[in-house]
Parts: sequence; structure tokens; C-alpha cells
Amino acid sequence: MADFLTDVATPLSASNFRFVAELLQREAAISLEAGKEYLVETRLASLATRHNHASVNGLVEQIRSEQSFAHLVTPAIIDALTTNETLFFRDIHPFETLRKHVLPKLIAARAAEKKLTLWSAASSTGQEAYSLAMLLTEHFPQLQDWQVRIIGTDLSPTVVNKARRGIYSQIEVNRGLPASYLVKYFRQKSDGWHLADAIKAKVEFRELNLIRPWSFFSKFDLIFMRYVLIYFTVETKRQIMQNALKNLAPDGYFFLGGAESALTVTDIFTPVTHERTTCYQATPPKSAVGF
Repeated sequence: MADFLTDVATPLSASNFRFVAELLQREAAISLEAGKEYLVETRLASLATRHNHASVNGLVEQIRSEQSFAHLVTPAIIDALTTNETLFFRDIHPFETLRKHVLPKLIAARAAEKKLTLWSAASSTGQEAYSLAMLLTEHFPQLQDWQVRIIGTDLSPTVVNKARRGIYSQIEVNRGLPASYLVKYFRQKSDGWHLADAIKAKVEFRELNLIRPWSFFSKFDLIFMRYVLIYFTVETKRQIMQNALKNLAPDGYFFLGGAESALTVTDIFTPVTHERTTCYQATPPKSAVGF
């Protein structure tokens, strides 16, 4: 085996940058344009150090030359290069739309079966999924005897594990979380703010890559897929939306981020606007033309 422990610190070469960009595209369908070399070097610097390399360039050289090493570190590379920006009750308006309009309709429609299934896709460190859990707990006490499932998924095992722990820093709880919810649903300890077990128990977190096959056993009444499709090509967005539709109940709701629109990608969803929020439902099939 070549000795990679004494490599000299060198800037990331064009060839090695292209290799990392192709790896990210292949594994996560995320495009990394030329000019983002600084991002790769910054995000992968600690990983290079952990593997005894003086630079990211040395790390990538080893990945390219050793298949077993590449297999070992590829998940960590994808983890480091994906964006995990999130906060509690992000943009607030979609959650108000849920409270005032969407959830009352779904609850009325599901009154007989008493089942509700929600999915927070690309849930990052869990704030969105837990926001849904707190919203249901706070405003819909009639769901106490229902079978309610909230599933949060993310590509990154690191953020999935953090989400499961439900421990947040002062900065994280200051971003979007109402003060009354902090007092009611969190307890401060030496290592941060701990979410109440009763809320944590309402959410299941799992790893899931949106460009790989999905394995869900029931359809969702609500899908939150906010601020994740912006990183994909139009064709990948279209494929993910088609898969989302297949996993959405016929009268279910699909939410994107505030600056995103399904209409620029596909016609399979029809917009539904409530005040400052636009969400989507399945486009009704076209009526057969009579002859």
C-alpha cells in the first residue's frame, strides 16, 4: 500500500475536484459547479485530517487509488458536502396553513379510520418533523387516540442520529421556536435543550436517499419536501415528484419551500393556495373525451 501519511499539503487539483463533483452527482444527484473548490476543501478538511492527510488533495488521491478506502469514506464525504440548514417552524406560514386549513380537512376525512401519516423529507436534524409533532400536540388534542405517524428522513446518518437524540443548542432553539413551546416541551441540561420524550416518541427517523428506491408501506396524508429539490436538476426533481405522488394519498397534500414551485417542473400537481402559502394536491385526471 502506498504511504499516504506524509503527503504534502497542496491545493485541490482540477482533476480531483471533478472526481468529487462526479461522486456527489452519482451518489446524491447534487450538482457541484466549477468554482466551488473552496467549498470542497473547507467541508472535507476535518475528514482529511482524521485520515492523516495534510490536505484534501491527499485524501482524494487515496480515495481514487484504493477502492476499499473509497467505500469506507464515501458516506462521510456525501455527509460533509450536503447542506443541512433547518430550523423550527421554518417560514411559519406553512404551519399556520396546516393548523387552519389542511389538518382540519384531513382529520375530518380520516375520522372513521383514525389514522394520519406525515412525512418530513430531508428532515436534517429534526426540527421540521418535531415542529409537526408539537403542532399536532398543541392544537389537535382529538388525535390522542389516533394512530399518528410522523416520519423524518435524511440522506445523512449524522443528522439522522442528531435528530433522534432531540438535543439542541441555545442557538437552535432560538431559531423559530416559540418561547411558550420551549418552556412546555424542552428542558435545559448541561449539554443543551432536551426535547420531551413524549414529543420525540411521535417521530420516527430513518436514513433515505431521495434518488434511490423508497420503501414505504403506506401512503402519506402529508409530505413536506421543503428546500431540498433546489439542489437537483429539473429531470431529477421531476422523478422525485413523481415518486412523491405515488406515495401520497389521493386527497393528500404536498409542500415545497417558499421559493419553490412544482408547476415549473411537472403538471402532476395542482396548487392550492391559503393566504401566504401554496401547497399542492394531485392533479385530477383529465375527463375522457366523448365521441
